[in-house]
Amino acid sequence: MTNTLSGVIAAVATPIDESGAPDLKRAVNLARYLLDNGCDGLNVLGTTGEATSFSLDERKGVMDAYKTNGLPLHRLMVGTGAAAVSDAVALTRHAAELGFAGALVLPPFYYKGVPDDGLVAYIDALVKATERKPIPIYLYHFPAMSGLPWHITLIGRLLDSFSSRIVGLKDSSGDMGYARSAAAISKTFAVFPSTEACLSEARSGVFAGCISATANVNSDLCARAWSQGDTGALDAAVAIRKLFDGKPLVSGVKALLAHIHGDAGLARVKPPLAPFSAADRASVIAGHDAVRAKRVA
Repeated sequence: MTNTLSGVIAAVATPIDESGAPDLKRAVNLARYLLDNGCDGLNVLGTTGEATSFSLDERKGVMDAYKTNGLPLHRLMVGTGAAAVSDAVALTRHAAELGFAGALVLPPFYYKGVPDDGLVAYIDALVKATERKPIPIYLYHFPAMSGLPWHITLIGRLLDSFSSRIVGLKDSSGDMGYARSAAAISKTFAVFPSTEACLSEARSGVFAGCISATANVNSDLCARAWSQGDTGALDAAVAIRKLFDGKPLVSGVKALLAHIHGDAGLARVKPPLAPFSAADRASVIAGHDAVRAKRVA
């Protein structure tokens, strides 16, 4: 089994309706827009997608909506990691049955400092549960959130044990040294840093691309950087990303999406996240519009 995803992948936001449930119509529309405007693929129900704030049924419902509405699942990976192994199994199996291109797997994140044997057993459970209909598995390395790293030695062990199923990694650590070390493990192990700033390096073959939260709002610029090596577009994409430095990223991306699409409903977040502040919203929107105006001028 090999990685089938590459290039610019947005960690797509999940719109929320007024009741606090996933807004499936808006979710499908946003996904379709991004796929039509620069994204090679999407990471559904990741951190930006607020996956761990939803119930098992809600997460399955989002997956079902993408399938039912004819989105190209061969271009989508979906977050299926969970604190409970049985939940992760259920979600990964559901993703496999629907035909998603990959399952992005957080470690089971409640217990910290667990031995590697426990994490290997977790992956083993997912692999065995999807033997009938295998789905490529991508490890999700985000130790600042999960408290558990997929460290380099452990990745090697997982590849030795499950080489036919473990195909890549999303690295949200921000540690480019780690990302390069992970990519060096194997030429067939696809590593996606979480920033579009890596796209020039990715074009050289070091990485498979990027999986970025801010590709929700700068996908066209990222696409030109990836496909054409347009350094001006890359600089503009990174400038938009930097607008969120020191600010809550998920609620910020959603606030900017609401501005870009003229739809205030896109700004809703699920507790425990809180809406972007008015001051931050004004600052980010002004910065975004200035970057866009400069590109047009």
